[in-house]
Amino acid sequence: MTTADAAPEVSPEDFSEILAQTRQFIRTAVVPREQEILADDRVPDDLRTQAKDMGLFGYAIPQQWGGLGLNLAQDVELAMELGYTSLALRSMFGTNNGIAGQVLVGYGTDEQKSTWLERIASGEVVASFALTEPGAGSNPSGLRSKAVRDGEGDNSDWIINGQKRFITNAPTADLFVTFARSRPADDKGAGIAVFLVPADTPGVEVGVKDKKMGQEGAWTADVTLTDVRVPHSALVGGTEDIGYRAAMTSLARGRVHIAALSVGTAQRALDESVAYAATATQGGTAIGDFQLVQAMIADQQTGVMAGRALVRDAAHKWVTGEDRRIAPSAAKLFCTEMVGQVADLAVQVHGGSGYMREVAVERIYRDVRLLRLYEGTSEIQRLIIGGGLIKAAKRAQQ
Repeated sequence: MTTADAAPEVSPEDFSEILAQTRQFIRTAVVPREQEILADDRVPDDLRTQAKDMGLFGYAIPQQWGGLGLNLAQDVELAMELGYTSLALRSMFGTNNGIAGQVLVGYGTDEQKSTWLERIASGEVVASFALTEPGAGSNPSGLRSKAVRDGEGDNSDWIINGQKRFITNAPTADLFVTFARSRPADDKGAGIAVFLVPADTPGVEVGVKDKKMGQEGAWTADVTLTDVRVPHSALVGGTEDIGYRAAMTSLARGRVHIAALSVGTAQRALDESVAYAATATQGGTAIGDFQLVQAMIADQQTGVMAGRALVRDAAHKWVTGEDRRIAPSAAKLFCTEMVGQVADLAVQVHGGSGYMREVAVERIYRDVRLLRLYEGTSEIQRLIIGGGLIKAAKRAQQ
């Protein structure tokens, strides 16, 4: 169990205050500027500064490294608030707290933690998780990037070559948590190591910003590594056998967070639907008085409530160590599919207005489509869940 997911470092009383401040920030400072974020394809600098000042760049980093020290059960409550607005805001600091930062928290050496974690927690450093490749997405075992050792012992270097794709925050990253194959997979493990590669290292090239369907303001790009030389001290955990496990653990934890984010966005879509149905009229009657509209809203509400309960249960099981494989995938699968359905119903409730730019549910409809893809597609989650249950049943029969 990593430090960040042991007993919470933040008391329930203090966490209630953090949650209230975050909610206030989202509802009063960010929501009114969603169209600005969409139009400019960037989060305004003053909102970034406010997020830093609130500790949001390090909310899941342990307090000893300058973070707030929230465990996953608290993390998901915060994520449900962050999901209420443009997902670009959360994306700014999502990798610091999640898939990139947690690799360091869980597997970094003391020297690596002291070098990077405080700067990650403060927002001075933006960390990116450089795993996905053109031929290796949800399943890291297909990784083609290679790391070759040059020399022997602690004074040796590693030379990394490869191409990464769809890397969140790559255009603004200061540090790439980079996965590369150091040997062919064998009975000792997957042969995947993870390295800390500063963005200004010679041979690191960040491509142009991707043009995406939605999530304007959340930047991704390709990252090419050509004969990138890093010292042995950049090898996370000091051993090349830790990479695959670090990736899988970090992704599994991140799936619970993404599920919670989906619940927050679904709640926003529901709220927009209810507000519109209560005020928009058809033939002089509020459309919310029509039973078929009420049925759509009922389905939205049911999905949101079920998702919230599932997220909280999965987070609890993670913190206690009861289930860190099946439950995260089940939560991610259900909640990301659910928010897609809720967003679709929100557009339907709004009718033609819901298809218009500058209407919140139109943006939400596009934004949430990505949630079913990253941190492992819905199909991968089904394989993890189904395969895991069958393997457990076979073991029980032996």
